[in-house]
Amino acid sequence: MAKKEVKTDLWVAAQLDECKIRFDAQGSNVKEINEALKSASKRGTGNVGYPEYTAVIGDFVLVIEDKAGMDKQIKLTDSGIIDMNLKAVTDYAVNGAYFYAKHIAQNTAFKKVFAVGVSGDAKHHIITPLWVDDREGYKQLPDIESFISFSEQNISEYYTRYVLEEATDIEKTTEQILKDAADLHEYLRTYGTLKDQDKPLVVAGILLALDEIEFGGFSINSLTGDQTPGMRDGDKLMNAIKGRLTRSNVGPDAKKDKLLAEFAILQTSFRLNEMNETLGKTPLKYYTEFLYEHVFRNIKYQKTSEDFIGRFYGEFMSYSGGDGQTLGIILTPRHICDLMCELVDVQSDDIVIDTTCGTAGFLIAAMHRMLMLADTDAQKKNIKKKQLHGFELQSNMFAVAAANMILRRDGNSNLECCDFLKKNPAQVQLKGATVGLMNPPYSQGTKADPEQYELSFIERLLDSLTVGARAAVIVPQSSMTGKTKDEQNFKASIMRKHTLEGVITCNTDTFYGVGVNPVIAIFTAHEPHDEDKVCKFIDFRSDGYEVRAHVGLIEGDSAKDKKQHLLDVWFDRAEAPSKFCVESTVKPDDEWLHSFYYFNDEIPTDADFEKAIGDYLTFEFSMIMQNREYLFKGGDGDAKS
Repeated sequence: MAKKEVKTDLWVAAQLDECKIRFDAQGSNVKEINEALKSASKRGTGNVGYPEYTAVIGDFVLVIEDKAGMDKQIKLTDSGIIDMNLKAVTDYAVNGAYFYAKHIAQNTAFKKVFAVGVSGDAKHHIITPLWVDDREGYKQLPDIESFISFSEQNISEYYTRYVLEEATDIEKTTEQILKDAADLHEYLRTYGTLKDQDKPLVVAGILLALDEIEFGGFSINSLTGDQTPGMRDGDKLMNAIKGRLTRSNVGPDAKKDKLLAEFAILQTSFRLNEMNETLGKTPLKYYTEFLYEHVFRNIKYQKTSEDFIGRFYGEFMSYSGGDGQTLGIILTPRHICDLMCELVDVQSDDIVIDTTCGTAGFLIAAMHRMLMLADTDAQKKNIKKKQLHGFELQSNMFAVAAANMILRRDGNSNLECCDFLKKNPAQVQLKGATVGLMNPPYSQGTKADPEQYELSFIERLLDSLTVGARAAVIVPQSSMTGKTKDEQNFKASIMRKHTLEGVITCNTDTFYGVGVNPVIAIFTAHEPHDEDKVCKFIDFRSDGYEVRAHVGLIEGDSAKDKKQHLLDVWFDRAEAPSKFCVESTVKPDDEWLHSFYYFNDEIPTDADFEKAIGDYLTFEFSMIMQNREYLFKGGDGDAKS
């Protein structure tokens, strides 16, 4: 057992290192804690007693005890509380961690203490955290997969969310965006009588005009409701938009004209430009003031991967009784955009392309990550100007995406409004893209038009990347099964030219309200799939995101931890049981899904064994009682048990 426990000790230490948590083994380098532990013997003798590890992270103390066997994780009393008897404290991980944590809380100035019990090994393990106070109280928190919640960056948010049970800044921001979107949708409907596809264009156009304020090209006060042709509020907004597009070096002229044509609703709508008695101003001025206060400053002054205009777009669609599909698009949530950037390990020198870019959510997430990894201002400028490329078929979505990128100072907005499937992949390849990210149109393919299958988009994306490029796509899981002849052909063709790295089954509520069960598939371009290649198939349906009434999908308490565990398994930093990850070779006619390859590799416990034996004996006794013991003696020659 001692040898097994050493393996657990080493694994826990490696996990703490991975999360950049500085720790001490068998004691503490913090004098006050070390002094307290000198009288912390589990046996209550007043002698020295040390937990496996302690760590001080800001105001917080982390105390960890581990055991090799998962049956030694926690022992509760008959009334369901942690057993503090001597044998329970010495033999069980959580009980021991709680004992030491309570001692530290009661005998030092450190009052914010987490106790963590760990049992098992790298592949099969349980990690249970407790919040401990300096009295007799504790709060058992949900089990976790890694120690990422206790890292310096996350521990305060973890404490706020779990211990205080308050909304964190991120949750507040998300809820505020949703509330603002609901309000603005109501105002657009009431005062503008706008069609669904025009609402996001009005928002995007006004935001572009607001971006001219700092250059002196626009002022909200200039919107006076003047009814003189050429001087109406919509005309002034359009002049500012033209200035912003010119300043952003959007070219060629055809592209600029296409954008201006999309924003023309600002000028052509009589309702938007007339004075409204209720508002005391034009609806356009009212929207402009609202957007400046609630949205524009978020985009300008928050360094975030959140696609704010995309968020508004998605909300407008849902309030309109649609979900974005009416315009042929399902927006990818921000956390999925971020995750896909991490799965393909986007670096500051990558060139990223999204061939069906929608509101540019992937490009914004990639830009955000690349800028964080960049060292110099010149590098950052280059990322924005040359390293992000997108295609979008629908002109209104293209306008929203272009506005989105321009507002983030992307240089000259390397977006094209065109049908990606009609582009020559060899020509697209000249862009030198080393990373491809895509959420293609869903469920458009038919026998008559196989080009529209998701697998067709995937193949064209891979063909358009450079040799060795990485690609991540999010598609319905049905596209990985390849039910039709055309889809099977696409899968075979992809494997002849490119390599499948793995497929991750996502939360069924990822596209909440749309009814799609999505998966993320990851590929390496232009390297034929070796028949001995081992791929990863992961069941990530439990990703920590949950649906909240009237808000939609939000980040739950365990989301950060579960994402870290996924990344650790994906990049071979951690092992996982087959119920989470199966590694297997693949064939084109396989279903590229975790559920297809899954097998149960869990070692049965003594209790499982005893139950199986008990069930068998009960069954045999029942047979004997029914005078059928010959079944077990081979009496009729071919009977089987």
